[in-house]
Amino acid sequence: MRRRSSQRGEGKGGCIFGLIILISVIFIAYKIVPVKIAAAELKQTIADEAKSAGQHKDKVIRQTIMTKAEKLGLPLDNENLTIERERQSIRVEATYTVPIEFPGYTYQADYHHVAENPIF
Repeated sequence: MRRRSSQRGEGKGGCIFGLIILISVIFIAYKIVPVKIAAAELKQTIADEAKSAGQHKDKVIRQTIMTKAEKLGLPLDNENLTIERERQSIRVEATYTVPIEFPGYTYQADYHHVAENPIF
């Protein structure tokens, strides 16, 4: 008959560590994903407004972009939104920083959106 001398078991430390990592990842995603989605929506608005530059004046384009940024809760200032119109093209550029608060740390998410299109 064989005797088992000892069994090797794993403690609960690995499970607790894994659970802490999982909760941390979920928390970080919870804070960052909404900002990324809002930034993507603003980027699309900027691209759409640059495409419609033939029908809209710069003042209308600026107002549309600023209204969308305000609606999304993004800190875009009038000074950080530039619209450059040339004879046959337009360039719309927006730069802003979104602070994301974590316990003990504030992450500064920098965004720089550029849209260049010909004017028809």
